[in-house]
Order: sequence, then C-alpha cells, then structure tokens
Amino acid sequence: MSTISRRQFLKITGASIAAAGLHVAAAAEKGRNLPNVVYILADDLGYGDVKCLNADGKIPTPNVDRLAREGMVFTDAHSGSAVCTPTRYGILTGRYCWRSRLKSGVLNGSSPALIEEGRMTVASLLKRHGYRTACVGKWHLGLGRDRQTDFGKPLRPGPNDAGFDYFFGIPASLDMPPYCFVENDRPTEMPTETIAASPSPAMWRAGHIAPGFRHIDVLPTITQKAVAFIERYAKESKGLPFFLYWPLTAPHTPIVPNAKFVGKSGVGAYGDFVCEMDDCVGRLMKALEENGLAENTLVIFTSDNGCSPEANFKALAEHGHNPSYIFRGMKADIFEGGHRIPFIARWPGRIAPGTQCAETICLTDLMATAAEIVGEDLPPDAGEDSVSILSALLVEKRDGPLREATVHHSINGSFSIRQGKWKLELCPDSGGWSHPRPGAAGKPELPPVQLYDLSKDIAERQNVYAEHPEVVAQLTALLEKYRQQGHSRPLK
Repeated sequence: MSTISRRQFLKITGASIAAAGLHVAAAAEKGRNLPNVVYILADDLGYGDVKCLNADGKIPTPNVDRLAREGMVFTDAHSGSAVCTPTRYGILTGRYCWRSRLKSGVLNGSSPALIEEGRMTVASLLKRHGYRTACVGKWHLGLGRDRQTDFGKPLRPGPNDAGFDYFFGIPASLDMPPYCFVENDRPTEMPTETIAASPSPAMWRAGHIAPGFRHIDVLPTITQKAVAFIERYAKESKGLPFFLYWPLTAPHTPIVPNAKFVGKSGVGAYGDFVCEMDDCVGRLMKALEENGLAENTLVIFTSDNGCSPEANFKALAEHGHNPSYIFRGMKADIFEGGHRIPFIARWPGRIAPGTQCAETICLTDLMATAAEIVGEDLPPDAGEDSVSILSALLVEKRDGPLREATVHHSINGSFSIRQGKWKLELCPDSGGWSHPRPGAAGKPELPPVQLYDLSKDIAERQNVYAEHPEVVAQLTALLEKYRQQGHSRPLK
C-alpha cells in the first residue's frame, strides 16, 4: 500500500462528501477481512500484581491469567514512560512523549489536548481501513485548545479528533478534578459542585464534581459501556472490524473497590481493587464470546506503568506480595519497576496459546503493529518510535531483535536507554519517587551515570559504568541520535 502523508490525510478528510463517501466505502470493503482489536490498559498495575507473572503474588487474577493461557506473555515489555499521560500519548501516536510539549510530569484534568492536530493515531489509521473506533475509560490526554479547559464548551480537540468515532469516559485520572463523565465532546453532567480532598487509599484531590458522580461507580460504569459497545457492534457491524481502546481507571487511586470485592484478595484494599479490575476484564471477554467475536479479535492486556506507592508496598510486603516483582523501583521511576509492565496478547488461531516471548517491546509499538496488520506503510512523520511486534506475536523467524534500542523516561524528565542486556540511566536518582533527588530524607546521592547489565543484575544494584566506558559512550551517542533525528524506528 502506498504511503499517505499527514498533509494528504488531512486533504482526504476534508474532501467533498461524495469523495469521502467513496473513500469510506473502499475502506469498509478492505476491513471485512481484518481482525477486531481490543486494547486493555490497566492503570498503575505492577508487573508483580498479575498472578501468572508472579508465582509468589498473593492477588488472584484468574481472567488475566486465562488470557495468558490462551495467548502470549511478553516478559520484557515496557511502557513509554513511568507515568500516565506520556505513556498514553505514545500508545496512540507511536511516538515518545518527550518529543511533544510534555517533557516531564503529567497533564491535569483541565489541560488542553496534547496530541497535535493532524497527527496520525492508531485510531485514525484503523478508521481509514474500515474500523469502527471507540475509546471507553480514562483519557488523560487533554481536552480542547484553551489553557484552562472550559467544560461548558465542546471539548474539541479531543478523542473524536484523534480518530475515535465514540468516546465515553473521564477527562484524566480518577483522583483529578473535574470529576464528571464525558461522552464524545460534552460532559454528561456538568461539574457544578465541589468536593473536598480524600485521604489514602481512597485518595482524590479537591475540586469540581458533577452532582451525580461517585468515584466508586466509575470502573463498573466504563465496563458496562465497553460491554454495551461490543453488543451494539455485534448487531450493527455488518462484518466490519472494530478497535476498542479500553483504558481502565484501576487500580490507580482512589482505591475504591466495590462491596462485592472487599476482602477478596486478603491483602487489603489495593489487592481487592486489582481483583475488581480482573473481574471487569472477565466481563469483557465474556461479551466477546457471547457475541461470537472472540475468534477474530486480537486482545491485548497491559498497564501504563508500574505500581504506585499509594498501593502501600510495606503493607503488601507483610502479606508476601510485591507489586514490582523482582524489579527495583515503582511508578515514576527510571528503574525497571517504573516501566516494565504486564503485556499479554490473545488472538485465536494466530497466536499460539500458552506461549512466551522475551523480546524487548514498548507500548509505542501498537501503531506499527496495527499498520502491518492492515498492510500500510507508515509515513516518516507518524509512529516515529514504533516497531511492529507482529512477527513476535506470530512467532515468525527474524534476523535480529525487534528493536534496536528502547528509550525510557521518568516523571522528572530523566532518560534511560536499553539495548540488549545493557541499560544506561542518566540521573543521580531514581528519576521518580523510590529514590528522590539528593538531599531528600536519608537518601544518598546516586552516581549521575548508572549502567546495569540486566542479564546478571535484573535488580539494578551493581552499577558498572566505570568498567564499561565504551558501552556508556555508545548508548549515550545512540540516545542523542534518537533525540536529534526525531525518530528511533528505521525509516524506509
């Protein structure tokens, strides 16, 4: 298929109604032989929180475990960042978020849209190939153009402008105001009241809230809406494929499991919330099966970053549970615990059940993978840091690793680069919260350059930068090359 530039794409989408109708009809015809795609993104779920990935874990996750039995587990998968917003940007654009205006931290609930207007997304790519596209859940990529979003006006640009036919969800994290549901580009109920801050574990910030909004209702509601989309699609699709991006709100704060799940994990509220999240995954899987869609659907389950300290690591450890598994650090960190995440894919008849892959992959890789599935070559100005993992999913022979290298990014804007067994970290701390900047309470300064051989030291405790200056120089140069040239994937 020929390459289509962003300029050409904009021209196409702005064409006459008649021309657009022909384009849609052609795309619909192509879409009849393509798989459905469901992308489930847990929020702050640690690698060690999934039972099939952590035999010593104490939280039951039977539905996610079932996906693993019926599909493929990636043991070296990474989020594009160690926190929410930048990872989500990378998933939908195939581009590291530090290339955008957001260089550190995350957006808030009233931030303007982060995805640049006209930029190709996974949703807009698939839509051109006949897919119906929906996002249900946590957006956290900004809404509107104004510096402070006015929820009384249409929330454009937003999900609908990023390629989604339908959106239902919340503006940002569930602990960030304004607290309201948004459907497409309007709140379902205006956030006209205020709410006080709440302490952990049901932690949320003070701010505006819609009168009928309750934090504890959000996870069940977005699950119901996702199931309803599946059911509606099954009746109306006429054989065309769909893409459902389902960014969950759990187990991120506020940690508010519903009564049915309280006490289910045996390790406290956080574990109970993970149990509820797993149950929601099971409900969606059941909807796919009951509507005859499971066999032709690629389901991906993953997380946006590592587990948050709000989960209370100390209390969980008393029960013998470690959300970061054997990895150092947690959410926000440059260490593995900040960005190594669960990644499980099921595609009946295409992905062999019960398989495992040790390839290093990144959540930015969805764009290139989707492009290969539909048979499109990405233009140079799209998916700049995305590499297709389709060959790994189908266990096809390759000449070398999927990715030349992978760049990691922490909450404070620190960089790391991973190539093979080597991981170079360029910060005198964890880049986040587990080992903050020098001078913080009782924390010694770390060397400004850290190099770890993950094949021998997966816990990142033996800094070997002094013994391998040639590796430090090589990886530093490669990182700078990626930053300067504007892409890390090979361009055709």
